[in-house]
Amino acid sequence: MSTPELGLPMAVAAPDLPARVRIYEVGARDGLQNEKATVPTEVKAEFIRRLADSGLTTIEATSFVHPKWVPQLADAEQLFPLVSDLGRSSGVHLPVLVPNERGLDRALALGARHVALFASATESFAKANLNRTVDESLAMFEPVVSRAKADKVHVRGYISMCFGDPWEGPVPIHQVVRVCRALMDMGCDELSLGDTIGVATPGHVQNLLAELNEEGVPTSVLGVHFHDTYGQALANTLAALQHGVTTVDASAGGLGGCPYAKSATGNLATEDLVWMLQGLGIDTGVDLARLTATSVWMAERLGRPSPSRTVKALSHKE
Repeated sequence: MSTPELGLPMAVAAPDLPARVRIYEVGARDGLQNEKATVPTEVKAEFIRRLADSGLTTIEATSFVHPKWVPQLADAEQLFPLVSDLGRSSGVHLPVLVPNERGLDRALALGARHVALFASATESFAKANLNRTVDESLAMFEPVVSRAKADKVHVRGYISMCFGDPWEGPVPIHQVVRVCRALMDMGCDELSLGDTIGVATPGHVQNLLAELNEEGVPTSVLGVHFHDTYGQALANTLAALQHGVTTVDASAGGLGGCPYAKSATGNLATEDLVWMLQGLGIDTGVDLARLTATSVWMAERLGRPSPSRTVKALSHKE
């Protein structure tokens, strides 16, 4: 018998935490983008449908970057129409990554209503990922945000390297705040603070959130995106929740990495996050058993076990 059937984890609320957390599922995009073997479009579509069936309501579907840069997601035009009905029939949000106006054009042509941009807090990563300086990349995003908002499309701004950079080391908090403020001033609806190489610790998380608040960026527009390189993702998430953050990015089965930062390991596993949140009595709307089964299914197609501790524990057979 699995532990959820035994009533575990036991829900014991902690003070001053949100009653509900929105999980922003990135497994189908961020999770798969670094896979060397091409995942068939039909498998990606089935993955997204299974994630939606588990109760996830925000599932990042794909990326409209040039296929040359992320070959795994070259099928965006074929994939999105296979799942877009989820938005109409089930109310599932299916954000897509758009790097520039051309990417926005492609997304809008297929009816996307939620898009995301990918900015950097550091010059080194902006150069590696976007082949531009930080300021040049922000200038590139301005017309993208303006056009999207004119069309009433929801815009998320990702900020990478918020806590540390593999080339530059520690990233000054004021540097992150500057990029966040610029994206907010453009009109982004929400921001996701990315710990791209997984070096954040809880005190750093809370200091960054406090500084953002002081500079006029409210907690209500902030999400957090942690990688588990040093095993800190859940601790950092709890620190963010204690500050009032209610949006947490996670990847089913712990899939993911970053093709432009080799020290970036897998994302926080959605199952590990759900286990912790259920134990804290925080509502997510997610069926953990169905989600675990989905990650096991996907791991079988990728030919390796999921790195998620919770998936391993719940799928273990005596």
